[in-house]
Amino acid sequence: MHIVCLVKFVPNVENFAYDYKTNTLIRENVRLVINPDDACAVAAALKLKEKNPQISIEVVSMAPLNVIPAMEDLLRRKIDKATLISDKLYAGSDTYVTSMIIARYLKNTRFDCIFSGTHSIDGDTAHVPAQIAEMLNISHINHIVDIDMDFFNEKRAIVEVDFEKKTCQFEIKLPAILSFQKVSKYKLPYIKYEDMYLNMRDKIAIATNEDLGFDESEVGLKGSRTQVIRTAVKEFAKKEKVIVGTDDGGIETVYRYLKLKGFV
Repeated sequence: MHIVCLVKFVPNVENFAYDYKTNTLIRENVRLVINPDDACAVAAALKLKEKNPQISIEVVSMAPLNVIPAMEDLLRRKIDKATLISDKLYAGSDTYVTSMIIARYLKNTRFDCIFSGTHSIDGDTAHVPAQIAEMLNISHINHIVDIDMDFFNEKRAIVEVDFEKKTCQFEIKLPAILSFQKVSKYKLPYIKYEDMYLNMRDKIAIATNEDLGFDESEVGLKGSRTQVIRTAVKEFAKKEKVIVGTDDGGIETVYRYLKLKGFV
């Protein structure tokens, strides 16, 4: 069974740049991190692989080439392969064009199920997974918080979906796109110490427009149907930093914090 995980690398929220002329985020030469919802989707796939080692996982991302180190880190978590869709023609693509590009790649890729996040922290539209599902003519369900590990196979999946006030369980026929959210129980595992410096470049394939064959007018800013009229920067509340020592007072402070969070 082959699971494709769609992941997006987003600018670090503490340090990002914006091009107000084109109304697009600047992604070149910016430290990018994996989108939190997408990290949960990858974590869920890895849990399924633990239960069934016959499952193979491919990570697919549309991004600049500077995300390759981050993709290598994902591969070091026992992911089988990665594909980076990257071409300068694609810069500035809106959600519709992004979906169209990724869907064209997936049409020529074997998969039994596609995992993704529900939202991305740099856009939060939740458009892309649903649009890709429409273009591939497969089902889609989002806001997933749990998946039944015992009833996941090539034909169906049983998932729990968060509707804020209640959680519902659904059975969905595969292939489909299953979109997780960061409040799910799945957390991306740490890289094992002995795997931290493994060379993973040979497991990363690069797909360019030469492979996908779009006309220049179909992609990027030229092909995008969404035009941003106005932008606003969200203000984040500043959190107080507490520095403690290794004395009895510091240990007591850390203990009370861990107890408050439910870790002890």
